[in-house]
Amino acid sequence: MKAAKDVIVFPLDVPAPEAARSLVSLLADDVGMFKIGLELFIRSGPELVRRIDQAGGARVFLDLKLHDIPTTVRRAMAQVAELGVYFATVHCGDSQAMLEAAVEGAGGRVNVLGVTVLTSISPADVARAGYRQRYSTDLQRLVMKKAGMARDAGCDGVVCSGMEVEGIKAAFGGGFMAVTPGIRPAAGGVAADDQSRVVTPAMAIRRGADYLVVGRPIRDAADPRAAARAIAAEIQRAWDEQRKSGGSKC
Repeated sequence: MKAAKDVIVFPLDVPAPEAARSLVSLLADDVGMFKIGLELFIRSGPELVRRIDQAGGARVFLDLKLHDIPTTVRRAMAQVAELGVYFATVHCGDSQAMLEAAVEGAGGRVNVLGVTVLTSISPADVARAGYRQRYSTDLQRLVMKKAGMARDAGCDGVVCSGMEVEGIKAAFGGGFMAVTPGIRPAAGGVAADDQSRVVTPAMAIRRGADYLVVGRPIRDAADPRAAARAIAAEIQRAWDEQRKSGGSKC
């Protein structure tokens, strides 16, 4: 059974490996996973993944959002799987074959997540990208279409905003994981910055999210460890409320 802190994914959105290692040392006991994105991976490479793995209980989420021809994606995911990370991402872009290739490359050694629609994307962005009106006016429809592609390809779950989690769980079942960025703690409100679709930790948990990606509310806090613990407490309260109302804990 997961502890509340295990649900928290902290993104190491810093350019230098020294800063990343400092955050790992600070937060290793208060979050369940560290997410390494493109900027840091390009700078630090696999060595940082190994360092985090050696640091203790927190897992690694390698968020490279692979997007290329199927053969390249398959080979790249096979290399990712060699690193021993828990999650890795692939874009639910243009091709079902690309998603299937990612799953094939993973070989069951890493959980593959399809990236549906980034939480920074607005309906206006989708319209400008040339999508049909039924998708640009209803982002949930677009997310569901991409999530269906990921599920059919054998992905373990998707990355989606908290606004779409409930529909994904209803359509694809509780075992299809939902990892939710754009999280803003209740204490700070849910005003958006460059994230246009945000929810609180409790809202995401009630809707069925399995993991929450929480960056700035922890990193920019005066006391990052205390901020992480406060978010874990909010998650735990949401679980407790679900149990009291007859629901199940994620």
